[in-house]
Amino acid sequence: MSQTPQPFAFVDADRTFTCVVEASRHARNDAWWWFQVSTEQHQRHAPFRAEPDDTPATVQARVVAYYDELLARRAAPAPSRWNRRPTTTAAATPEQTS
Repeated sequence: MSQTPQPFAFVDADRTFTCVVEASRHARNDAWWWFQVSTEQHQRHAPFRAEPDDTPATVQARVVAYYDELLARRAAPAPSRWNRRPTTTAAATPEQTS
């Protein structure tokens, strides 16, 4: 990116999103969109790289879609690991007879 886009903020569903482009700590030529949401304190997200053709409207759509999906994943029940079926190798082991 030759010119860094200006930070901007927008409101969606009573949430204020603040977006800014920052260079990666490891690769200075690699810039990422970071955003904060008014409903979360001390939490920042960097879901995608900044592209030369990014506009506030395209970034807003991507940020809202990412954040809504994140909230859906957080609300989903955690997968249970206790009720796993035995693997086929475990089922194929010979049973001991007395």
